[in-house]
Amino acid sequence: MLLDFLGGMVLTAVAVVNLNALLSALAVARRTRLLLAAVVGLWVGLQISLATAGVFASQLSLTVPFLGLAVIAPVVAVGLAAWRSAAVRAALLALPMPLLVGLHAGRILGVFFLLLAASDRLGGPFPQAAGWGDIAVGVLALPLAAAIARGTASPASIEAWNVLGALDLVLALTLGILSTNGFVLQAISAGAGSAAMAQLPWSLIPTVLVPFYLIVHGIVFAQLRQARQANNAPQTA
Repeated sequence: MLLDFLGGMVLTAVAVVNLNALLSALAVARRTRLLLAAVVGLWVGLQISLATAGVFASQLSLTVPFLGLAVIAPVVAVGLAAWRSAAVRAALLALPMPLLVGLHAGRILGVFFLLLAASDRLGGPFPQAAGWGDIAVGVLALPLAAAIARGTASPASIEAWNVLGALDLVLALTLGILSTNGFVLQAISAGAGSAAMAQLPWSLIPTVLVPFYLIVHGIVFAQLRQARQANNAPQTA
């Protein structure tokens, strides 16, 4: 199907650009960067293999939330690494904020949710919330990133955008889970529900892109917190 073909090309391109940009910007040794690239590549390959094997759309997935686990696992892994290692924290906090915010421009691809809904491959409030929410966050990302680079963006505006972006992802995930036909936690019955998200290429969204964007939101929150602490330190002294 043409929509799947276009979606596969575009989603893969966005994932590659995002991951390469973030890894390239990390202030780590070349060997560490190569190791991280290998780990990320293995993760993406695993998710593609699981989707190809039909794991995300299997009968067992109606009881075990494989897609949900795929979203949470990278976020938890990065969070634990940052918590346990000062070097990891330093590398993440040193990432340029304009880059972190600007990468979210890829979320304008939320238009694919709307196209899938129009073709009756997604149903209910899930595609509308996920689609329009992502489009709004993506459209705001580039001008905000430019303002941050110029030094004209206020911390309040950055935090407001970051909260909006994170909540959009959480809401989309929640609605997607509640709209999964046959799932033990299903609370919304509306046509195809979120069925398309369990199949390639669309499974790349919850298994690769959503964890990436959640991690980036977390880094931005941490950088804003660090900046507040730095500003408050002279006053406390």
